[in-house]
Amino acid sequence: MLPKPTATAPIRFGFLLLPQFTLTAFSGLLDVLRLAGDEGDYSKPVRCAWHVVDETLAPVSSSSAIQVMPSEKLGDPARFDYLVVVGGLLHTGLPLSPAQKRFIQQAADQNVNLVGVCTGVFALMQAGVMQDHRICVSWFHYWDFVEQFPQADPNLIVADRLYVCDRRRITCSGGRASIDVAADILKRHMDHAIVQKALRILQIDNANPQTTPQPLPPGIEPDTHPVVRRAMLLMEQHMGKALTMDTLAGKLNISVRQLERLFKQSSGVTPQAYSRGIRLRMAAWMLTHSTKSIAAIASACGFADASHMGREFRTTFEMSPGQWRSRAQLPASLLAAKTPNPVDYVSEVFPGRQEFH
Repeated sequence: MLPKPTATAPIRFGFLLLPQFTLTAFSGLLDVLRLAGDEGDYSKPVRCAWHVVDETLAPVSSSSAIQVMPSEKLGDPARFDYLVVVGGLLHTGLPLSPAQKRFIQQAADQNVNLVGVCTGVFALMQAGVMQDHRICVSWFHYWDFVEQFPQADPNLIVADRLYVCDRRRITCSGGRASIDVAADILKRHMDHAIVQKALRILQIDNANPQTTPQPLPPGIEPDTHPVVRRAMLLMEQHMGKALTMDTLAGKLNISVRQLERLFKQSSGVTPQAYSRGIRLRMAAWMLTHSTKSIAAIASACGFADASHMGREFRTTFEMSPGQWRSRAQLPASLLAAKTPNPVDYVSEVFPGRQEFH
């Protein structure tokens, strides 16, 4: 459990905004603090107090080019109850300066609660403060995270929930989920009715609990059963080493028979067929967007070997992995209309993904 400040003192938040931070993740969390911490709609920090801090007072640009001016320099992190690190775009790198890294480490040493929002969790990992803690990552950035932090325990990476609270660490997938994180934090410190009123002012009925599945990635229908949705996300998360049905069902707290029944009802296919499909789609993407060997791609996508992947690939795409890779390098005008264009197909399955590699 996170400790509670005294009844009279405001809850103190420090915000560290990284370059190209996501504006929604920052403003959503901050607006809940403002509305719940106010009395009489005067935007006074009565129950909550906050400062944007940085190494200098130079403005920090968000991914939408809106700039935010820090109000204080880094200083002593012990003046905050919570340090919120807000990340954003990854394709320009995650520039965490030595001073920012030390600040995060000092905050951890002084038992300040650390919150990583959006790709802010990447910064917490870079600072080395997430050892033995569960880590919430957006499904969209899961593979970016695994590639950047291969030392991370895969059993501690959570890519199927909106956010995770683990002792003095809170990590959030980003976007609107930052509002849920703010509500969760504030409910630990003040009357729930105050938090609920703040949410209603923002036109939100209720905050989502941390067990809520992340929104749907491409290929998952909106009416998919929540348990099946989590199963699908877990399958993608463990694509390189496929989970057994027993393990998958155990993570979902249901039996294998229940999982198979729900999966068939919700998606029309068995869990095994769905798992095979996402591994083949990832293999197709890697064939056209990487220089890895076919054997390496087969291993990364959970196939026994290149021959195993080749058989499955021919059954699904009516061509070998080598032919798929070769066709992706041809001009579109030369591609036969009766077979799929690998470039178009994979772009549809993984829209925009290559921007983050």
